[in-house]
Amino acid sequence: MAATTYEMDGSVMEGGGQILRVSAALSCIQGASIKISKIRAGRMLLLYSCQKINVLVPQHLSGLQLIRDMCDGNLEGATVGSSEITLTAGKIKGENYIADTHTAGSVGLLLQVSLPCALFADGSSELCLKGGTNAEMAPQIDYTIKVFKPIAEKFGMQFDCDVRMRGYYPKGGGEVVVKVNPVKELSPINMTERGNITKIYGRAFVAGVLPFKLAKDMSTAAVRTIRKEIKDLYINIQSLQEKDKACGNGNGIIIVAESSTGCIFAGSSLGKKGVYADKVGIEAAEMLLRNIRHNGCVDEFLQDQLIIFMALAKGTSRMRTGPITLHTQTAIHVAEQLTKAKFVIRKADDEHANNDTYIIECQGVGATNSNL
Repeated sequence: MAATTYEMDGSVMEGGGQILRVSAALSCIQGASIKISKIRAGRMLLLYSCQKINVLVPQHLSGLQLIRDMCDGNLEGATVGSSEITLTAGKIKGENYIADTHTAGSVGLLLQVSLPCALFADGSSELCLKGGTNAEMAPQIDYTIKVFKPIAEKFGMQFDCDVRMRGYYPKGGGEVVVKVNPVKELSPINMTERGNITKIYGRAFVAGVLPFKLAKDMSTAAVRTIRKEIKDLYINIQSLQEKDKACGNGNGIIIVAESSTGCIFAGSSLGKKGVYADKVGIEAAEMLLRNIRHNGCVDEFLQDQLIIFMALAKGTSRMRTGPITLHTQTAIHVAEQLTKAKFVIRKADDEHANNDTYIIECQGVGATNSNL
């Protein structure tokens, strides 16, 4: 039985899956019990006038069941449509695990909830994650590999990510296998110097029955948009036709920029029915440019994903960002509620900063892996 019991209101701030993921992962790592109520109530209020949605959806249910299995725990109330769950954690075991959303639910979000737990297991873990690899409202698997992975490894972790099959809306069918080595503890990061943008590259893809021309159109429009602001760099966006390793039809683009100090940013977009391919390319390019302009060291999609690791690391972490997102504020709120980590956000005041540049500083708790 877990020694500590936490309670979390799932409707506060972002009011969505972020609270569920961070709360569940932190309770699992600390061997605690947590009761989360009003799950995704904020999202229910936001979407009520647009569509009917379940409160606990298959994607989140799969993630909770995965970490229940990883920590040999007990999970109560975990059914699709539930608004309250209780997770009681045990010892985290390094074994082979499978999580399947049976939908196009994001495998990237499955990794967000399970990776922190796997780092504090008693041995290496292999996570077979099934669902959507390139889904709306979630990190594309390409983002996870090209942006999140190299930056997350600055904390001292190591993991491999193998895309076996890509899956698209509405059926999913994607499969990603992640191999994670445990750590004794996480090191703090110091990402406060942006440097100059030195490289821009990416991939524009089509899968299934969609014509290859869509990939070329996305790539061409993206390069044209970036060239308006960045004129002196070679931009290499490959156009790809996915055949054997794709389930369903889909198209999209991700564009990555690297800086001289090792910072990585990205902009991405997925095709939708009735939306011209060049518009998809322009949207991704504008997203990338927006995240470069603020002179931070991480983009708007990475900042919240790093909060849990900053909280768990031993020592003081600093991260230079653009505008603080609601997802980031929510992750900080949960981390401070469930650990003794302390966060401070301040405006950056150096010569390269602008009105949208911030520093997030965290005194981490120095969580140690008692299983090793």
